[in-house]
Amino acid sequence: MRQAGKVTGQILNDLEKVIRPGITTLEIDRFVEKAVKAAGMTAAEKGYCGYPASICVSVNEEVVHGIPSKKRILREGDIVSLDLVVENHGYMADAARTYGVGKISPLAQHLIDTAKQAFFNGIAFAKEGYRLSDISNAIQTAVEGEGFGVIRDFVGHGIGSNMHEDPQIPNYGKPGKGPRLQRGMTLAIEPMITQGSYEIDVLSDDWTAVTVDGGLAAHYENTVVITDGEPELLTL
Repeated sequence: MRQAGKVTGQILNDLEKVIRPGITTLEIDRFVEKAVKAAGMTAAEKGYCGYPASICVSVNEEVVHGIPSKKRILREGDIVSLDLVVENHGYMADAARTYGVGKISPLAQHLIDTAKQAFFNGIAFAKEGYRLSDISNAIQTAVEGEGFGVIRDFVGHGIGSNMHEDPQIPNYGKPGKGPRLQRGMTLAIEPMITQGSYEIDVLSDDWTAVTVDGGLAAHYENTVVITDGEPELLTL
């Protein structure tokens, strides 16, 4: 998982330099496919429940699970969320980032920054002895404190030999609930936040989730290991 996490994080970092006005989301997918293959690993999202691509690429009002396409061309001012899962010898690492395309609005940048900050506020409680919802509550407090919405329909999750494992990790809720965190747990913690309403629709492709009100969405995720001290981030 550490090896998969290193590759996942590096590819997402490299993509920040690749993203520019005029690139198609399919070109992003092809870049990822080549990079994962060069590392001797597998893009775990491809074929998962029929998903057709190596990475999820979600633009502007798309929250998650956007399907790359040669018809979708990134424009100046867009924001794009990238969600990647890499498999290495049967074990997974999962991470997501949202990047601006060229010059973006101050509001869009604030949304992106808030998603990232909410993640780090959450993992302040990703330590042995805390309860799962302590993470959830810290994320919700950080996001709503900036006037943004927290997605309810999609949540973080355990991860290991499967992409999605128990427990589910909502990005909202009261503290002090759920299982107590223990050393060795591996969790994909992923704030998904919106400019306005947190309500979503799924498009006719049965994958792409969009905000109902058309507001922007941002996503930030890392695979985290619970320790007896500070959490270890495998995909940073």
